[in-house]
Amino acid sequence: MGKYDSDVKSLLKFVGGKENIQAVSHCMTRMRFVLLDPAKADEKAIEALPSVKGTFTQAGQYQVIIGNDVGVFYNEFTAYAGIEGVSKDAVKAAAVTNQNAVQRVMGTLGEIFAPLIPALICGGLVLGFRNVIGEINFFNNGTQSLADISQFWAGAYDFLWLIGEAVFHLLPVGIVWSITKKMGTTQILGIILGLTLVSSQLLNGFSVSSTPAADIPVWDFGFAQVQKIGYQGQVIAAMMAGFVLVYLEKFFKKHCPEVISMIVVPFCSLVPAVIIAHTIVGPIGWRIGDAIGNVVYAGLTSDFRFIFAALFGLLYAPLVMTGLHHMTNAIDSQLLSTPAQSTILWPMIALSNIAQGSSVLAMCLLQKKNERAQQVNVPACISCYLGVTEPALFGVNLKYVFPLICGMIGSSLAAMISVGFGVEAFSIGVGGLPGILSIKAQYYGIFLVAMAVAVVVPFILTFIVGRMRLSQAERSGEENGAAAGTAVPAAAGNASGNMAASEAKPEINAEINAESKSEPDAAPAEVKELKAVLDGRVIPIEEAPDAVFSQKIMGDGVAIEPESCVVKAPADCDVTVVMAGTNHACGLTFPNGLELLIHIGVDTVEMGGDGFKAFVKDGDHVKAGQPLIEFDPEKIRAAGHPCTTMMIVTSEGAAAGIRMHSGMDAKAGETTVISWD
Repeated sequence: MGKYDSDVKSLLKFVGGKENIQAVSHCMTRMRFVLLDPAKADEKAIEALPSVKGTFTQAGQYQVIIGNDVGVFYNEFTAYAGIEGVSKDAVKAAAVTNQNAVQRVMGTLGEIFAPLIPALICGGLVLGFRNVIGEINFFNNGTQSLADISQFWAGAYDFLWLIGEAVFHLLPVGIVWSITKKMGTTQILGIILGLTLVSSQLLNGFSVSSTPAADIPVWDFGFAQVQKIGYQGQVIAAMMAGFVLVYLEKFFKKHCPEVISMIVVPFCSLVPAVIIAHTIVGPIGWRIGDAIGNVVYAGLTSDFRFIFAALFGLLYAPLVMTGLHHMTNAIDSQLLSTPAQSTILWPMIALSNIAQGSSVLAMCLLQKKNERAQQVNVPACISCYLGVTEPALFGVNLKYVFPLICGMIGSSLAAMISVGFGVEAFSIGVGGLPGILSIKAQYYGIFLVAMAVAVVVPFILTFIVGRMRLSQAERSGEENGAAAGTAVPAAAGNASGNMAASEAKPEINAEINAESKSEPDAAPAEVKELKAVLDGRVIPIEEAPDAVFSQKIMGDGVAIEPESCVVKAPADCDVTVVMAGTNHACGLTFPNGLELLIHIGVDTVEMGGDGFKAFVKDGDHVKAGQPLIEFDPEKIRAAGHPCTTMMIVTSEGAAAGIRMHSGMDAKAGETTVISWD
């Protein structure tokens, strides 16, 4: 009989049986299913299983969070179900086939824009600060801004445009690069193509509408002329050009002999792509982008704008859950490239973030005695108010449904106010409460009113409905008492995918050899604290860029933005599991029974072990400071993943009064990040 025999049998039943499973795999913490009919999965029944910490759906995959013992659970599950597990890439490919055409298009669009979001957020904040510095007349009876009365702030105002221009005017460079990255072609060629779209030799795209046709410069080839028009801020044209390059490169790679491919493929891909971009797809994309922008702008400024706003505000949160919201990034970016260089759409998105966050805030109050629920509610509320809604939507509002609907109603009312008074934003990327920094100064007052509606209406509605709908057990957490106190033990798994210590760098080998000389029979020292496993900035786990960790579904802990690349043991301990084949995570057990998960990066399981080396294996006893895993930060970033490394306490064992320490720069093996009495 297996360790998880009962839960394995129940999970197979609750996901719809063997016949409903198209593919299954696992990472360090989660089972990953591709289901033929996701509607057959009984989410509530699955989450009630003792070994399950939560569920969510992402990119066509139904993910069940198990914890450190997922390897054991997975082996028992596949053995019982009579299903052969597949690789993560196979699951990902199967998940794509499980999506309809619209979902696949939106998924592709989302994967193109996802790597650009940090830059858009940064650029939006920068332009927000410029707005405060140079556009709001605080002084001399409302006639002068901070930049007008101070040379320092005037200089700062000009300097910050360096970043704003790079993000929004040169956006095509990022778009084409992201397309080549997504499609697996040569990224530097994408960057070069993007640069040809925004070259200083061209007429700036934002100046085209104000330049007479006769004054637009041209390339004159004698038999034909091509206008020297730049595509600054253009989204559709850049995307079309990027896909032209991708398919040209794939064509020539397929048909070119390997011996000359290094010369032929880049030349025959890039040069025609640049020509086609400036003569065919660029002008076509410009017109398509203008048409989309004009239609949306007309809808937002017409006599029917209130209806449009009400529907958009009502439906934006459900769009986020389907992934269709990524289309609004393209539309917003296109609106910013119009002569007005502003968007009426983005303020409604920021208000929707706030409204859903306010629903979660009400749930925090309703479930203040439910400790397990609060572990999800509080971080979800904070992230939502800061513009990241997925944790709130999937972790709280969709789970109970009524908070989602209350948030949609508040968002709809706030959107009507915003659009009704023509509120405009001059940048995108900054959502939630900080979204006000993106708003043009003259609209601050009315946007604050809309924000108040987005806060008050969902909060009151959710609180009233929640008092009627939530059971006493859901509010107090009594039904989860046993589960909340259940520790998830670490697993002993297969280490066949680990790299032998002899393959490590010489200096790391020296450390390992030095550690191996320690007295093997020495009594284990009492551990009262865990040191940082990497050099770098220690941040609260709530700021981790992954909802499973930031919502503390796996447990409490800290995260490190690394400045070194060798993970070291935080104290004397036993290695209970190293993620076989990928080496991106490991589980440790300390003398007092405390169990720790170290997870390098986010979604790095998808890298299949490329860029990771393990120096230990399951069952090893290691000393404090001994190297565990080495990783390549550049490879992780090139794959599109954050390097943020999590230290998660999955079971406290006999530790009492456990405390997390963050907000400082840490030195591996020296700085205390977790301690207890």
